[in-house]
Amino acid sequence: MAAAYDRTADLRALDATRSGVRGLVASGVTHLPRIFRVSDDAHQPPQAPSQEPRSSPAASVPVIDLSGADRAAVLAAVRRAAAEWGFFQVTGHGVPEAAMAAATDAVRGFHEAPGGEGSDKARLYSREPARAVKYHCNFDLYQSPVANWRDTLYLRMAPDPPDAGELPDSCREAMFEYAEQVKNLGKTLFELLSEALGLKPSYLTDIECNQGQIILCHYYPPCPQPELAIGTSRHSDSGFLTILLQDEIGGLQILHEDRWVDVTPTPGAFIVNIGDLLQLISNDRFRSVEHRVVAKNAAPRVSIACFFSTHFHPASTRMYGPIKELLSDENPPLYRETLVRDYIKHYYSIGLDAKTAISDFRL
Repeated sequence: MAAAYDRTADLRALDATRSGVRGLVASGVTHLPRIFRVSDDAHQPPQAPSQEPRSSPAASVPVIDLSGADRAAVLAAVRRAAAEWGFFQVTGHGVPEAAMAAATDAVRGFHEAPGGEGSDKARLYSREPARAVKYHCNFDLYQSPVANWRDTLYLRMAPDPPDAGELPDSCREAMFEYAEQVKNLGKTLFELLSEALGLKPSYLTDIECNQGQIILCHYYPPCPQPELAIGTSRHSDSGFLTILLQDEIGGLQILHEDRWVDVTPTPGAFIVNIGDLLQLISNDRFRSVEHRVVAKNAAPRVSIACFFSTHFHPASTRMYGPIKELLSDENPPLYRETLVRDYIKHYYSIGLDAKTAISDFRL
């Protein structure tokens, strides 16, 4: 009789290498290890083809030029995209292309550097929640039913930025500059989203939606059997807002009208998406949307996701619920109030899993 499969032992073995998926590829792996096989998922069997949302090559995510002279038109476009798509791309955002390119190159350089004892990867490898700078393979490695074909350099840049020495030498200058640029863009976007809700421009920053900032620097190595794997499982983001920079490889898809829509890379653009907490406080005016990254057997993919939330500051005691100015007899509150850290704790306990977390907070 065959021995029972010990998945936990395989997960621990991967963790013990401290070199992630990139380390597997560098070692010459030619078959997908079982922990990454979606079809071997015992806890959540894959959907049958008839149940899996279809791809929709014809649809495209809205692209909004923030530098447009007609502010009313920009506001209308942001309002429509946040309500109908939950995702949009922005151009004319003011972030220098040199800063974007430098950050992408720095992230690629970190992930492609050798691992092993004495390396930055080995020094930074951690699952400790309090660490401001860390490197790991799958934040939810032990919670999720299938491991994602992805490694991540995690940087908590606000409200308590790391000491410069905590960042790898190869990333330090580029990522501090990038964080500042994206923080400024985030402020602009929160002003637009506030006005799009009919509130004063500073409303969302006044309630500290942009207080915390973490940057996740993802690396997706070529996958030997991409049809059996997933780069990032389908999920919605937990925070208020996400600003994503992706390279030219592609692979990001969003779920729109029950179809997977490719988010085609647009040179010089950022991808912006609504998080669960902004859906909660807007009382469903804006909505977070499920998305995923498909695995590919092409060139490595790099993406840099900047998340704005408040749970990075454990002392925060602000309660968040549907914004009172948006409520009426016809539009009663749909969600209960919560501390952000309690929402995030619940989200992390589930792992990447569709939109389960926010549904648990509905009244």
